[in-house]
Amino acid sequence: MKVPSMRVLHRCMPVALCFVAYGRAQNIVLTNDDGWAVASIRGQYDALVDANFSVVLSAPAENQSGTGSSSATPTPLTEPCEYNSCPVGSPAEGFNASEPRLNYVNAYPVDAVRYGIQTLAPEFFSSSTPDFVISGPNIGNNLGKGIDGSGTVGAACEAAKEGIPSAAFSGHSGSHVSYTTLASDPDATASRAAHVYGALTAHFVRVLLGGGTGSVLPANVALNVNYPSVKGCGTAADFDWVFSRLRKNASAVDVETCGGGVLPSEHKVVHSSGCYASVSVMDASTQTDVDAATQGAVLERLGELPLSCLSS
Repeated sequence: MKVPSMRVLHRCMPVALCFVAYGRAQNIVLTNDDGWAVASIRGQYDALVDANFSVVLSAPAENQSGTGSSSATPTPLTEPCEYNSCPVGSPAEGFNASEPRLNYVNAYPVDAVRYGIQTLAPEFFSSSTPDFVISGPNIGNNLGKGIDGSGTVGAACEAAKEGIPSAAFSGHSGSHVSYTTLASDPDATASRAAHVYGALTAHFVRVLLGGGTGSVLPANVALNVNYPSVKGCGTAADFDWVFSRLRKNASAVDVETCGGGVLPSEHKVVHSSGCYASVSVMDASTQTDVDAATQGAVLERLGELPLSCLSS
């Protein structure tokens, strides 16, 4: 059901990066667990549009952090959407009247991403299916065992299980503030984080989608990407990407890179001195690390990032 016309309802500043030109806009479904009106997801939406992606946002009506892979039938609003972005009595799914590609779902992140894939993508994309699903950037990192219960990770894994390549993105900096903060206080940490993480994510997805022929990611696999604080890392150009694993395991047999056969944990990467973003490959069903062969397929796809090694 479409919501009646309301100015901020129903159904920011880009960081310069070099992007490859493609024959058609690549189709992205954007979701999160922090809610459809939070600054981080709106900054990400703007960065993707600025990078010439075709984007549809489908996110929870309110903050659903920590809800994991929970699912429920969406219901009409009995209280306003977050930041009063839609009123009591609004339908279970709705959109912004001035920008119908901005959509909320009054349920969990898993339900929001399903709605984006199954309902909105056929409406907005000529190919009917998205090329990729971005979940996040989450406000706060999702690292190692910390991904258990993450709605951001849960939504990304749900997309992968539905056959759509996907990744969860999370950043150390930021706070739960309205998207209006991007314009009203562009120097706030939340605004700066939204812009920097948004630009990084747009670049990452562009490289991943353009990284070769064949499947973007192996079946039933999703990525978990984490960004460090923007303090001391003020632009996207300050960041380096490091291939990692979810959990520390000194006896693991991982893909060989950076002169070793055991990848650093994403926790170690993000908390190292420097501006290092971690990139881990996970099984979408178990949310655990994958084998070396699967890691290798993703590593090859990301060759143009480029990936770096942690400083010793």
